[in-house]
Amino acid sequence: MQFMHRAVTHRLRSPFRVAHGVSATRTTVFARLDTPDGPAWGEGALVPYYPYTLNDLTAYLDGIGETFGPKPGAPFDLDAALAAIPDGPAPARCALDLALHDAWGKAAEQPLWSLWGLDPKALPPSSFTLSIPDDLDAYRAELDAVAHLPVLKLKVGTGDADRDLELVRLARGRTGAALGVDANSAWTVDEAVRIVPELAALGGILYVEQPLAWRTPDGLRTSHEAWHRLRERLPDGLPPLLADEAVQGLDDVDGLAGAADGVNVKLTKTGGLAGARRMIDRARAHGMQVLVGCMVETAVGVTAAAHLAPLADFADLDGAVLLDHPAVSGGMVWHDGRMTLPHHPGLGVFTWDSGVWPS
Repeated sequence: MQFMHRAVTHRLRSPFRVAHGVSATRTTVFARLDTPDGPAWGEGALVPYYPYTLNDLTAYLDGIGETFGPKPGAPFDLDAALAAIPDGPAPARCALDLALHDAWGKAAEQPLWSLWGLDPKALPPSSFTLSIPDDLDAYRAELDAVAHLPVLKLKVGTGDADRDLELVRLARGRTGAALGVDANSAWTVDEAVRIVPELAALGGILYVEQPLAWRTPDGLRTSHEAWHRLRERLPDGLPPLLADEAVQGLDDVDGLAGAADGVNVKLTKTGGLAGARRMIDRARAHGMQVLVGCMVETAVGVTAAAHLAPLADFADLDGAVLLDHPAVSGGMVWHDGRMTLPHHPGLGVFTWDSGVWPS
């Protein structure tokens, strides 16, 4: 199959502020396979606080060559095609994995959820994410505008755990939505031991995500020991603790079993859909809950994740909603947190903005 790739920088509707920093734009890499059934698409997100650069991704994809995947006229063997993806940066591998899955679905003339035997109606509602505010009056107005949504994810991690608690308290007073609280690695064990029960006392807290640091100040991965120490010091009956940045592979799922209650599965971390399904299976084997999430990315990556959402307890698939310009059409429909999966073959993403990828 003819293969090509492209990096595109997307402008966000408003600056997105989390504990790791603030972004006004985000970059993703797209992969395209020209197949007998039409073009197949994939996407991987470049995350500013992950250890990959755009040069890393493009150099890897440049090395793929002009042909990739099953040969024309040969039966489509998805497992063999996925196994041929070279080792490399997870976001770039994700773009290839998604393109192969899209081609597989197009060849079979079925959407991915159908090929996996999943129920397209068995979708948890998606959260809508509010980033850390720099102005409380604007934050109140933003909360009022989305107060009707079923689930909100609140980004905290201001550098002051008490201010984080106040932001959640402010939100709790302005909406009846279920609230996910995402600290993005901001708290120490001592802070989490104090803050998590106070969050629980507010009521309606769906989960607390990544409360503990993912990396040390010198950039080294932290061990799982801190999560286990946190679990030992917290009382029972609190909202589930979900690991995100702390889970980069299956070994992390194993290491956090018994400490984290669940994991946030993102395609950019797992290298695509095949890896995500393995991570979901591993988490379930440990009795852990699953949140299917996304990065800030277009409908290509978000729709791919949505095909897996029937397997999840929670969903956070608003990444494309945060973009100023959608770049693509088709794919999963997101309406007030309710998601509808496409019935078109493969991913179900079918129209590109000519300014992003000329036809």
